[in-house]
Amino acid sequence: MSKLTLLNCTTAAVLLSTSLSFAQEYQAGEGQLDSLFPEDKPYSPYAEREFPERPLWGDSHLHTALSMDAGGFGNRLGLDEAYKFARGEQVTSSSGQKVRLSRPLDWLAITDHSDGMGMIQDVLAASPLVTRYEQGARWSKAFNAGGQEAVDGALDLIGTFSQGEMDPEMFANYSPGSRRYATIWEEVIQAAERYNEPGDFTAFIGFEWTSLYAGANLHRNVIFRDGPDRARQVVPYTTQEPVGSADPLDLYKYLENYEAKTNGATMTFAHNGNLSNGIMFPMDAQYTGRAIDKLYVEQRAKWERMYEVTQIKGDGETHPFLSPDDEFADYGTWDVGNLDLSAAKTDDMLAGEYAREALKNGMLLEEKFGTNPYKFGMIGATDSHTSLATAEEENFFGKHAGYEPSAERLSHPFMKNDNGELFSWQQVASGLAAVWAKDNTRESLFDAMDRKEVYGTTGPRMTVRFFGGYDFAEADLSSREVSAIGYLKGVPMGGDLTAAPEGKSPNFLIAALRDPIGANLDRVQIVKGWVGEGGKTHEKVYDVAWSGDRVADASGSIPAVGNTVDVASATWTNTIGSPELISVWTDPEFDPKERAFYYVRVLEIPTPPWYLYDNIRVGSALPEGAPTAQQERAYTSPIWYVPAK
Repeated sequence: MSKLTLLNCTTAAVLLSTSLSFAQEYQAGEGQLDSLFPEDKPYSPYAEREFPERPLWGDSHLHTALSMDAGGFGNRLGLDEAYKFARGEQVTSSSGQKVRLSRPLDWLAITDHSDGMGMIQDVLAASPLVTRYEQGARWSKAFNAGGQEAVDGALDLIGTFSQGEMDPEMFANYSPGSRRYATIWEEVIQAAERYNEPGDFTAFIGFEWTSLYAGANLHRNVIFRDGPDRARQVVPYTTQEPVGSADPLDLYKYLENYEAKTNGATMTFAHNGNLSNGIMFPMDAQYTGRAIDKLYVEQRAKWERMYEVTQIKGDGETHPFLSPDDEFADYGTWDVGNLDLSAAKTDDMLAGEYAREALKNGMLLEEKFGTNPYKFGMIGATDSHTSLATAEEENFFGKHAGYEPSAERLSHPFMKNDNGELFSWQQVASGLAAVWAKDNTRESLFDAMDRKEVYGTTGPRMTVRFFGGYDFAEADLSSREVSAIGYLKGVPMGGDLTAAPEGKSPNFLIAALRDPIGANLDRVQIVKGWVGEGGKTHEKVYDVAWSGDRVADASGSIPAVGNTVDVASATWTNTIGSPELISVWTDPEFDPKERAFYYVRVLEIPTPPWYLYDNIRVGSALPEGAPTAQQERAYTSPIWYVPAK
């Protein structure tokens, strides 16, 4: 793809506003020409550029066989296979199938669980380090028996860990302070170094801190900006006492200590608030009962710069209960219970689980404490436990090795107990993170993440630009210099707009280009959230650009784009939709006294979900009640409006 920052693609359908065609010609004003072609600049508009010119695609959340639940469910691929696959090489999956990505990734963070790292290998090998304990002997016997007994053993192991009931003496052999743990961490560091090639491919050093409270998900991933010299000065932080803690405040202390000790840099980000049963984004008190206070909001804002808004275990943007007026809210919804279904979900929990609600509530906490703890950028990731970062529907290898492609993977539930059921088809083939970094290096990518110039998709690699300012005009769109104008006249995604000039409202420059080998675009939306009178939060979704000649009705709703999916062949056609959508949009309901955020959601035309490909390729019956088409999407990081004090 050429010059992605300019979205430099010749297309037949470009929308400049809600219904205006690109066929209209624009006459650039003198001021615009001066800004685009100043006398002291080179003739080449690409010379001496200091801003990022293309999104760098990666997965910030991948597990190898080192993770207990990955190895326990049959993953036999290690660090090398995971990196090779991400770089575009063909590998053989744990189920013996040849697999390769359609296109290499630009970067990868392998984030194996910090607790019990390496234990599963000893369970499989029946090592005395585990078999002399009742739990370890039980699991080793089950795994080596194979079949359903092995599956039951894996579920038993994971459930035991989820409920905090691991044998402490046995688990100490696989915790910080043990020789085995130090050896595994060194292997993780060395593998990242082997595959890290600045400029071509970035391998981050990282881990997952797998905090659980009675099965409620509080997981965070940690990535380091640094290389081995600094990473070797620490080991990952764990959740099991006495060396670890399940409290996020203690994780923040670990991060603080790392930076003080090494003079390096690190960050963390959460995922799957949808499985936290209401405790991921607290408003009044943390799960420990400690009140939300100035320390909590400041520490969370400092260390949690991003949020993983979409992945295999459900999409986390919003929920129909929270956003009843949003026709696209019910996507990839997992709302049955907590992580292990040990506790059922109730509607009162949802407000503490989803990104859009957190963005709104964060502004309330900012008014109270002076800091917004939920001021995060948005990314996608896979959370694959197969060592394979697959997020494309036609190339989806499932959550873990037991759900790699086969005629059986749709024949049994993904999770089921007395509290409810999650069907195997509800695994979401998602997602990826796009980072607007200037260089493909740890430092440049990390810094872009830190400033939140990132966005997430459910798998497609659509290019999305989003800038906010006060002086964008439709004439800016005619130059095709979207990024140059955006940085010149505004702030990118992840930035702040401060007190509005007298008589002006925030306006936004948005440009979206389809994945070159993917589906056309249906529409571009801006999601606005704000704090109104009496400290009440509000939200509204605006359609700002769409394909075709559809016309909004009296309520402002745009008709559906249509559906070309052929269920029998698992195909679709790009005969509807647009390859590119561009718009300048001004907030029509702006109040300069009200805090607000804005982010972009881009929707593709309907395409087949992954289980339609299973139906064609391995003969699986289509699951009863499963949709036969879906609209994949992208979510940008917000731009926040901060009123004058």
